[in-house]
Amino acid sequence: MTLRFYDTASAEVRDFVPLEDGKASVYYCGATVQGMPHVGHVRSAIAFDQLTRWLEFRGLRVTVVRNVTDIDDKILAKSAQSFGPDWDAEPSARQAEEWWALAYRYEQEFENAYESLGVQRPTYEPRATGHIPEMHALIQRLIDRGHAYPALDDSGDVYFDVRSWSKYGSLTRQNIDDMQGAPDADPRGKRDPRDFALWKGFKDGEPVTAKWESPWGAGRPGWHLECSAMVTKYLGPRFDIHGGGLDLRFPHHENEMAQSQAAGDEFANFWMHNGMVTYEGEKMSKSIGNTVSPAEMLELAPPRVVRYYLGQAHYRSILDYRPTSLQEAAAAVERIDGFIHKASSKVGTGASDVSPQANMPAAFIAAMDDDLNVPQALGVLHETVRAGNTALASGDLESTKTALYSVLSMTEVLGLDSVKRPEAVQGREHAALEVLIEAQLEARAVARANKDWAASDAIRDTLAAAGVVVEDGADGATWSLKRD
Repeated sequence: MTLRFYDTASAEVRDFVPLEDGKASVYYCGATVQGMPHVGHVRSAIAFDQLTRWLEFRGLRVTVVRNVTDIDDKILAKSAQSFGPDWDAEPSARQAEEWWALAYRYEQEFENAYESLGVQRPTYEPRATGHIPEMHALIQRLIDRGHAYPALDDSGDVYFDVRSWSKYGSLTRQNIDDMQGAPDADPRGKRDPRDFALWKGFKDGEPVTAKWESPWGAGRPGWHLECSAMVTKYLGPRFDIHGGGLDLRFPHHENEMAQSQAAGDEFANFWMHNGMVTYEGEKMSKSIGNTVSPAEMLELAPPRVVRYYLGQAHYRSILDYRPTSLQEAAAAVERIDGFIHKASSKVGTGASDVSPQANMPAAFIAAMDDDLNVPQALGVLHETVRAGNTALASGDLESTKTALYSVLSMTEVLGLDSVKRPEAVQGREHAALEVLIEAQLEARAVARANKDWAASDAIRDTLAAAGVVVEDGADGATWSLKRD
């Protein structure tokens, strides 16, 4: 097995050798649940779902952690907008949506989006609010090592001292003197404006439910600290892969890596980042009105098509959305499904026969091993569909079966078969539908043999009204479901 992935930290494609034989550990940043999921969130989840599935195909037992950031400045601000003058009142007096209720509501929206698009549930999905003790312990380790300090103004804040860590900026290859502090960060109490908060002291006007006691005073954790504490709890001080969107490289992942390594943890062996989604070459922005959400995509196309579209580009590249993008993806999925249906009706599919390990084309394996090259792998998939259709047309059933099993194996490992779809090749609903339609086709064949054209046409018309397309061929009639 020669797996190779691009490592952001070293800026090169490296051989992937698991830290523990037969196992792989993956952490990727999940949602900050302060609003509805956007297309970038879902693209990232699909990219790391593809990674997980491929690692599993390659025989590794994969532990996946995807966090939920359920306490954050943006969550509190969004909740505050619903309260007006009730913002800092006692919980019993507050009438609008609490910050924790808002966070949970949006967390469910993310889960629904992931499930709709066939993203496997992670092994662990920890919430930040459930890991405050681990965060306290990490802060204390950093203070003891001289890399963190309580704020100079007695605010209760605790900061990471970026100048105390000589490797700060190495992930994104920046010089600390060329960096600027966050434009919205409060510089008070800091030794350096670039120092970032590990703990945020409670401030007047904030909800009393959004604070935890700590050795440095009541408050809440900083965003970067949350991920470091959670990943090491579930995967240990050293693990295989840390992933997330390209926009998280700085400052989030840079700060994560710095504070974790400064605390004495080796942390991630690989850093993998997926590219952004643009709209006709432009950055998506609500202010200019060129955004498209997963929910809007799912109104335009079935989940299987949306997953195909969001997962078709190389994970590191920009994925550009255009008004015709989903139509093009739908045509590609229809070609795949059309072959699967026609071939299945001829040679059948047995669950024991369709083994990804036994039926995966070598060219597909080589593409996926090479930094998860999904575009090249999809090329192999579509070429196999074309070869299968040729074999089907010539009556070569053995070659048809070989192509069918290969196609089913490839769609499975790409996660396309995990998306719920009414025309699924497998499943009880399809099996029942197939029995009923085949019975109608047999009755039609009898009518045609008896030259009862009126009865034959009536059966065909009834099936057409139900959305079933009948095609007559030399070997008899075949059927498929009409595409919307």
